[in-house]
Amino acid sequence: MIKFKKMWSLLTVTALITLTACGSGGGNNENAKQNNTTSSETSLSEADAAFEKGKYDPPIEFSSVLMPKKYVQGDTKENNVHDRWMLETLGMKHKDTWYPANDDQYRQKLQLAIASGEKLPDFVSVPTNAVLTNQLIDSGQFIAIDELFDKYANKILKDHAAAHPELWYPFTKDGKKYNMPILEYTDNDDTLLWLREDWMEKLNLQAPKTIADLENIMDKFKNENPDGLAPKDVFPLAISLKNNTNTWMGQLDWLFGAYGTIEEQWNKDADGNLEYGSINPGAKQALAKLSEWMDKGYIHTDSALWDEGKSAESWTKGAAGILPGANWVPDWPAPDLMKNVPEAKIKAYPVPAGPDGLIGTKWQNSGVNASIMINKDAKHPEAIFLYYNYLLDNLANPAAGSEFEYGFAKGYDWDMIDGKPTSDKEKIKDFSNEFPFLTGPARIPDLFMKTLVKLADGETPVTPYEKQMAEFRKPENWAAAKVVMSQIDIRRQNYFTGAATPTMVSKWNLLRQSEMETFNKIIYGKLPVDAFDSFVSNWKANGGDQITKEVNEWFKSVSTK
Repeated sequence: MIKFKKMWSLLTVTALITLTACGSGGGNNENAKQNNTTSSETSLSEADAAFEKGKYDPPIEFSSVLMPKKYVQGDTKENNVHDRWMLETLGMKHKDTWYPANDDQYRQKLQLAIASGEKLPDFVSVPTNAVLTNQLIDSGQFIAIDELFDKYANKILKDHAAAHPELWYPFTKDGKKYNMPILEYTDNDDTLLWLREDWMEKLNLQAPKTIADLENIMDKFKNENPDGLAPKDVFPLAISLKNNTNTWMGQLDWLFGAYGTIEEQWNKDADGNLEYGSINPGAKQALAKLSEWMDKGYIHTDSALWDEGKSAESWTKGAAGILPGANWVPDWPAPDLMKNVPEAKIKAYPVPAGPDGLIGTKWQNSGVNASIMINKDAKHPEAIFLYYNYLLDNLANPAAGSEFEYGFAKGYDWDMIDGKPTSDKEKIKDFSNEFPFLTGPARIPDLFMKTLVKLADGETPVTPYEKQMAEFRKPENWAAAKVVMSQIDIRRQNYFTGAATPTMVSKWNLLRQSEMETFNKIIYGKLPVDAFDSFVSNWKANGGDQITKEVNEWFKSVSTK
């Protein structure tokens, strides 16, 4: 299995789509009531009829930008399984559609259109990119979606938005919301520790509840290695120090969290204001601990050269016993460990507490992967809601016996093999799960982890979705999800999700460079730990204080109702 993070990055490219319709906007309800001959009245009544019936009748036409990867079973870009389904089921069809070759080409075309003032499509799919989002808002071509969302979004979308108001922060300007969020699985990238369980068993070690416990485990792994490796060949903790330490593998958020902060992100302080986590006093304690671990040989000296993927290689080659990562590590990179060390066993453990009982990790996302913006000239601005509602209601968690029980379309993302339905791409000759859905694949944010926890608890999978998770996700993955959800309250959110502030534009790169250089020199013993204090003073004086002020002004503007 490919881990969801990489899988979604591919699907994001596939799903960077725009849906375009011609004509004028729908107007407001009162005007429509006063003049039943206006286009507003027509649009409103068409919209209500479409939502009542579940499709447009007669069909509406729109143009779009689609990037399908390939076509199977004789389909073409003009006649394919998605478009046939969309017309038959929803009463929508394409007209004058773009077909850019890739995501980069789409972005370039979009940027050029913004810069030149060219009319943009009616429905624009936007990746998670605060700068691009703000450029689109500032273009003046798109409407706030508050009223449309309140009227047309389905229960799944509304419930998640209500539970996670922070999802609106990147899309809010002057108190108005401009982007329809596209939902993603939550908690799938939350941090836990993957330990060599065969080493734990041979050394008769218990789960590390504290940083001190973890240090004892690292000492045993290095100096009493169960595989007979010499201490000079074992570096128990596999981490990445090259770019970001608050990242998705080999990360250190859990260690900083043990001292009361999360580095490289904007956390709330005790007064509810935003503070950059890397200048919190707890970061100094975390750096002191890392310096100590480097000196004891618990961390490889090449860690400053390792990105996320490279950090995992020490673990998969059998030289490390601890890999910070997500629940999907059994899918990747653990198979490489099993090839290199066939007798290896792995197990996910909760992150440990610091000396004062503090514990914390970053929170990867609020359940949003991309968004859709609606042009002010859209004739059917509500159409994207009808489309996305259908996907969420019918494909995200299909019912047994439904037409989507096994997948979207037989012969495409599922087929009958030896008399049994399967979506195993190794078994399907013309497998293609790369449909250019206008919104990307439909996902209910909490469904994935809830399902894995259910499987970990030994419950029998009942729904088609549960059966798929039982088939394609490993038992180690199920257990890891349960660990993640057992620590759901320790996560700390990055509250700054806007575009770079004015001072960030000119100062941030230098501040980040100073941070990385200072932190690495402290970790490697080239600077004393007290150099952290000078770093913080310089950070504040060289733009950090002004950036903090601007970040908090932004946060107040998007979070105040």
